[in-house]
Amino acid sequence: MPMSVSHASAPSSAQSTAHGISEQPLSALDMPVTALAGVGSKVAEQLAQLGIVRIFDLLLHLPRDYEDRSRLVSIADVGHGQAALITGRVVHVDVKRSGMTVIVDDDTDTISLRFFKVYRGLAQTMSLGTQLQLFGEVKVSRYGKQMHHPEYQIITDSSAMTNTGLQPIYPSVKGLHQNKLRTLIKLALQTVRSQGLPMTLFTNEDFAVVGDLPLVPFEPPKKSVIEAYESEDIFSTLARSVPDNTTGNSVNKAQPAVYDATYDAMNHNLDTMAANNVYTLTIFEALVLLHTPPTYTDAGRQYQLLTQLSARTHAACQRLIIEELTAHQLSLLYRRQQLHQHKAPKCATKSPLADQLFAALPFDLTGAQQRVMKDITADMATSIPMLRLVQGDVGAGKTLVAAGAAGYALDSGWQVAVMAPTEILAEQHLVNFKQWFEPLGVGVGWLAGKQTAKQRREALVAVAENTVQVVVGTHALFQEQVQFAKLGLVIIDEQHRFGVEQRMALTSKGVTNSTPHQLIMTATPIPRTLAMSVYGDMDTSIIDELPPGRTPITTVTIDRNRRDEVIERIAINCEAGRQAYWVCSLVEESSVLDAQAAEATYEDLNERLNIRIGLVHGKMKSVDKQAIMQAFKSGSLDLLIATTVIEVGVDVPNASLMVIENAERLGLSQLHQLRGRVGRGSTKSFCVLLYQKPLSETGTERLNVLRDSTDGFVIAQKDLELRGPGELLGKRQTGNVGYYLADLIRDEQLFAIAQRLAKHLIADPARKADVSQLIHRWMPEASRYTNA
Repeated sequence: MPMSVSHASAPSSAQSTAHGISEQPLSALDMPVTALAGVGSKVAEQLAQLGIVRIFDLLLHLPRDYEDRSRLVSIADVGHGQAALITGRVVHVDVKRSGMTVIVDDDTDTISLRFFKVYRGLAQTMSLGTQLQLFGEVKVSRYGKQMHHPEYQIITDSSAMTNTGLQPIYPSVKGLHQNKLRTLIKLALQTVRSQGLPMTLFTNEDFAVVGDLPLVPFEPPKKSVIEAYESEDIFSTLARSVPDNTTGNSVNKAQPAVYDATYDAMNHNLDTMAANNVYTLTIFEALVLLHTPPTYTDAGRQYQLLTQLSARTHAACQRLIIEELTAHQLSLLYRRQQLHQHKAPKCATKSPLADQLFAALPFDLTGAQQRVMKDITADMATSIPMLRLVQGDVGAGKTLVAAGAAGYALDSGWQVAVMAPTEILAEQHLVNFKQWFEPLGVGVGWLAGKQTAKQRREALVAVAENTVQVVVGTHALFQEQVQFAKLGLVIIDEQHRFGVEQRMALTSKGVTNSTPHQLIMTATPIPRTLAMSVYGDMDTSIIDELPPGRTPITTVTIDRNRRDEVIERIAINCEAGRQAYWVCSLVEESSVLDAQAAEATYEDLNERLNIRIGLVHGKMKSVDKQAIMQAFKSGSLDLLIATTVIEVGVDVPNASLMVIENAERLGLSQLHQLRGRVGRGSTKSFCVLLYQKPLSETGTERLNVLRDSTDGFVIAQKDLELRGPGELLGKRQTGNVGYYLADLIRDEQLFAIAQRLAKHLIADPARKADVSQLIHRWMPEASRYTNA
């Protein structure tokens, strides 16, 4: 097939300006993959399954591994699991109904070739004395060394051995073969090269501003192992550390392709150059090096290169990662720049409402709460829209700070919207805001999905006519029919549960030509790199101090086989006048199944315990849930059985015991949130993690981390390492921040470089076109979020 590009299916220049900062000429990178010869509708559909739509996406579809077909290995030297190129002569052939076994000898050792499917001509080819070149994965067992269905080539006097070099192995989908991917990627490289595009958007002066920052891959410091704390209280006989227990398709004949050494000599120079200075590479050169790495005669040097490329720590990878991270940082900075062009309602620097609210409390604000209040009120006193993220560990008093901020907006004549991701959390906020503000003459309203038509109509009228000044609710707040009279402040709790579009929809409800201030709260501590990646457009405040009177929580891990003993301890706890939670969790994300599990547990414990027990889960009516929660809070119930709906927002100081069943099924941050429902008073508190054997290695590590630490930031960092950002923050929030290469853990050092580069570029008006091109190249969908 001739290697050519069809321009008929290339997008228009209008399509190539998705970001809309400035017009860009159409480049080969922006072309759809259908512009490449050999990409019809079927192949395009297969590529789309891999996230490949543009030629640029194809070039960034990097090898997951490489097969070294550049050197012959003696049979004596090959080991188990090694993919190797060997030669030898056939010394034995055995054909049975179950397939064919061929013994090959190279004078150093022998190896068995196993063919489970004997296709036509194989028996004639595998004749005694035939000299073969073989490539495949070696398996070593009690039967000796074997290759199953290897690729092979017959060597004769007239046909020399074929050097196929280093073969990249790409992630693929069914029906899309490696050779097809290799051909398309080489064609894409040739296409970009032939267009003569600028090979980089950065100058030497740009890189000079980051010359002092380290490039070495980040390795977290090894922490000393914390000895398990054995409780001396009612769980002393139960507390145990989590045990470290972890309790053929046919292959058709394939002829190796001829080795294409086009880039090999050049890539030796590129590899040397990259090792000396990452910044001397263009991104095109980095891509060439990754897709067609050079071969070295020194096996040690070859192994080092391939290991670095596969681990994405090679300088060529770092060069691409720096550019990708810079594009993401530019997108965040540009979003912030856009926000600052809007006008926000200026609020007074004094608030009698906030003063009255705080004066009525039976305690003083902590120093951290006072510091964060100063940050917020300073922001709200300007006409630049506030966009501030308030982080605080479980129980740090974020909601009280948010209420104080609301006081400043209300005293300046503005309405406040308080949005939470679940009805149970929104209802908790409703109770608190009513308790705090209604005695001060402020109307507090409610908007949620489960209201009756009449209730909803009345609520919408109250919001539109400013009869209620504080409006609490769920996602119902940002629906189109909701019209605020004078929205000045939006408070969003647990922001990661919402998509960026939802936040945009709520902030667009301000008065004409005005954008409300935004205060974002989260009790999920966010590791530094994740905050830089997802919340880089926000100012951040941290409430890093717990209110006085909170007691440390002792966490113990107990085998589920000892569940009966835990139930006995619950009776002792409740008979002593304290309250407890029992949380049911299932591996399936189904509120129906979760509810069934909670109901079964409720029936079981009701029969076995002579205490007052309540049940709450996501399938109950809102009014019923609220009644149960209120009964538990008032002390009318001793034990609350619940699903993970109680993860956030529930504050019962007398609750001193929490049991989490099947704890191994939940993420670390979620477990930490649940645990934060106890320890809110002066009584010694316990969290019991009931786990089911056998535990995976990750499950063991997760529960041990939680048992050994109560620091939310330590736990969140570990959760990020174990589960990734999509799981930690929620896929809806991080879906628009997916990376081709960058990794939040591995590339922490490179984030600092990208941040500085991005600030340097966006500060120079003359670089506007470069900023536009970088964002569009790496984030073609970014324009959807630039107003968020």
